Amino acid sequence: MLIHGLFGSLDNLAMLRRELSADFNIISIDLPDHGKSQHSTQFSFEQYAESIIYLLNELSISKANIVGHSLGGKVAMQIALMNESLVDCLVVLDIAPVTYTPRHENVFNALLSVNLEQITDRKEANDIMAEYVAESSVRQFLLKSLYQDNKTQSWHWRFNLNLLYRDYSLLSKALEIGHSNDKPVLFLKGELSDYLQPQYTQQTIALFPNSRVRVIQGVGHWLHAEKPAECAKHIRTFLRN
Repeated sequence: MLIHGLFGSLDNLAMLRRELSADFNIISIDLPDHGKSQHSTQFSFEQYAESIIYLLNELSISKANIVGHSLGGKVAMQIALMNESLVDCLVVLDIAPVTYTPRHENVFNALLSVNLEQITDRKEANDIMAEYVAESSVRQFLLKSLYQDNKTQSWHWRFNLNLLYRDYSLLSKALEIGHSNDKPVLFLKGELSDYLQPQYTQQTIALFPNSRVRVIQGVGHWLHAEKPAECAKHIRTFLRN
């Protein structure tokens, strides 16, 4: 199972899915409050994890390998801690189970600055967001979730912007659970990313004592998009051992 990160959808891990599909049966999902999934009234790691556990039960899947990126990595870790027997191996892409200081203020400012009742196309939204987010690649990533309703011609974000903005402090928090998981865990770090730091090791090992870290050179937080073949190679090797 592949689980995407904040503001994303199942398409964000499409390159990784293509790299792994010859060797594994892949399930890609939209997290709650993202993509085409239902919107929630309040964020919690437990509720997100429970919704995925429920899906796997509905699909009669009793054991799975889970790969999660960023927020999806935290959710994947929460699943493993809540239901140890369900997760055979866990791969976490560039995130730790720790509390992070706010780092998406500019993204939220960009998204909230777009008046959905006034824009006529994505280019207008892109131009407005450029005032807050300089990186074109980040804007294009966000704009993948902007769509126009065919019937009403109105514009909408697929992700639940109001909830994610209101509860951002909750999804930035550490995972809080009183026991560990001894199953094998692979953490893949982007060399140029600051999401996985040495000072997070003790907190991570306390939850996942049978974990290891591999570094993908020359990439940042979006390691799965920048070097999908190398990421897939590490994942494939880990899952086969």
